[in-house]
Amino acid sequence: MKKNMGGADRIIRFIVATVVGVLFYMNIIEGTLAYVLLALAGIFVLTSFISFCPLYALVGLNTCKVKD
Repeated sequence: MKKNMGGADRIIRFIVATVVGVLFYMNIIEGTLAYVLLALAGIFVLTSFISFCPLYALVGLNTCKVKD
């Protein structure tokens, strides 16, 4: 897999996932919405760690800086 996520994108995804986790832990979000957001947060964490987003690859988007 070729990296297609830049540093800022990875940090933003990780922060969003952390916020969703805290909201769930504090019982601010509940029910089906909470589980959907937790699944999305898990995907965000996974993709930020491996620096690859399959959706970006599908649409041809690349936020990673290209080395010359």
